[in-house]
Amino acid sequence: MGTRQTETPKSAPRLEPRLPYETVALVLQGGGALGAYQAGVFEGLAEAAIALNWVAGISIGALNAALIAGNAPRHRVERLREFWDTICRPAAAPLLAPFVEQAIFDGGGAARNLLTAFQAGSSVLQGQNGFFQPRVPTPLPWVVSGPAKASWYDTAPLKTTLERLCDFDRINARDGMRVSVGAVNVASGNFVYFDNRRQTLRAEHFMASGALPPAFAPVEIDGQYFWDGGVVSNTPLAEVLSATPRRDTLAFQVDLWSARGAVPDSLDAVTERVKEIQYSSRTRMVTDTLQREQRYRRLLRELLEALPMAQREDLPASRAARELACGKQYNVVHLIYQKQDFDHDGKDFQFGATTMQSHWSAGLSDIRKTLANGAWLELPDNDAGFVTHDVHRAGRGAS
Repeated sequence: MGTRQTETPKSAPRLEPRLPYETVALVLQGGGALGAYQAGVFEGLAEAAIALNWVAGISIGALNAALIAGNAPRHRVERLREFWDTICRPAAAPLLAPFVEQAIFDGGGAARNLLTAFQAGSSVLQGQNGFFQPRVPTPLPWVVSGPAKASWYDTAPLKTTLERLCDFDRINARDGMRVSVGAVNVASGNFVYFDNRRQTLRAEHFMASGALPPAFAPVEIDGQYFWDGGVVSNTPLAEVLSATPRRDTLAFQVDLWSARGAVPDSLDAVTERVKEIQYSSRTRMVTDTLQREQRYRRLLRELLEALPMAQREDLPASRAARELACGKQYNVVHLIYQKQDFDHDGKDFQFGATTMQSHWSAGLSDIRKTLANGAWLELPDNDAGFVTHDVHRAGRGAS
């Protein structure tokens, strides 16, 4: 197991399953192999009996969303575990026996760094079981093969895996959990959300959200082709917080890339840092903007309430203002994967079983520490009606 595992508390706090919010959402960023961190976060939410009614994801976050929404509550952690155990095996042959790999990983130091580099290299060379495999023969960049084959890897195995582990009738049940996954229309360049409140979702919708070029080909849906939503925006937080009609909302935002990081001092570090900046999706900027908007909406509501009833009903400006005013409250609990000492510039495709378990344990540890701050789940009491919390920034103050 990874070094972070020793930080995991022995027991998680038990919380009241009923929270004072109309929407309790899980928001999952893209990040490839790092997505096991999100699975650990979900396990912690499940053991704390926190009931979600909306899950939104992009890329690997969309695949985790399918596993969560596509299974009965009692089976969700089990199915997530089965999914990650499946895709973290090499597509062809393992490099090492599992007990040898575990021993090297637990030993730490240079040997572990070499092991995780081999895991990333194996992913590139042979693909991942139940996820993707290299195209044979290897495509030549200048050869026209059609959109469905314009990629280095074939993701047909992922469709089989999703259809085996997810109940799409459950995903599309109108009285069930809301599901939203982001993708990009390749032809128009427009960002879109596939949503089970607006359409019937299939495995292809989740695969499209994770079709990151040029590794993966665009996925065809109803005659149009779609790429990974991370090409435009890697975090679906704004989709949840801007939804109408507005509702009191608690959002667990799980990011796999940190906007904060050290200035790189090698070419490998440059590659890694570029990914972190590119895919962090400016979550802090999004929350700051939405917090400011919500403060204005609450002020507008207070001003309207101060007007005589006749003016509120008769003035055209008042009628228009009523559509903008809002007294709802928003709480964003932010969890961000923290870089570990074995991470490389290819950490998003380090799909080894040992690396996956370390990521999972880190997510479980972080959500348990977060939920230990019980007051963080309460409705905001500030003038904006909007608050964010982050266990890794708590020492510097939550905003």
